[in-house]
Amino acid sequence: MVRRFYQSIAQDDLLGPVFNEVAEVDWNEHLPKLTAFWCRALLGMEGYEGNPYRQHSLINDRSPLTQAHFDRWLDLFHDTVETGWVGPNVDRAFALARNVADVHGRQLIGHRNVVRPAPCPTPPPAKPRPDRRAGSSRSTSVHRCGRPLLQP
Repeated sequence: MVRRFYQSIAQDDLLGPVFNEVAEVDWNEHLPKLTAFWCRALLGMEGYEGNPYRQHSLINDRSPLTQAHFDRWLDLFHDTVETGWVGPNVDRAFALARNVADVHGRQLIGHRNVVRPAPCPTPPPAKPRPDRRAGSSRSTSVHRCGRPLLQP
């Protein structure tokens, strides 16, 4: 899950540049640390030592993060987990991800209470549909659960 999630981040139009160009992440070195973090947080496994806030703060100093970064991070996390991960730790993973985004959002950009919808069940894939609001230049896609997603 961790590798798939961060692979999608590295290739994302919004988050990829932050990780690849601003933070200059060496993925071969960083993925084991990320895996250890999630294993400790979700499974209580030993092995992770570090201060993730400190690194994110340094990155934020170089290129300020926005709420859009945190929203996209959560969207990609949900998409990754919803592609086939099941079991008792799924809800814990969603809750942990929301908490990570909320805490980092408050500390880095001063945003409070990042609220994300509850995880979706896994119905059919998203289907694009036109946004019918007057004057809108956006299209609306529907998430697998039927929740609308606005896209530019």
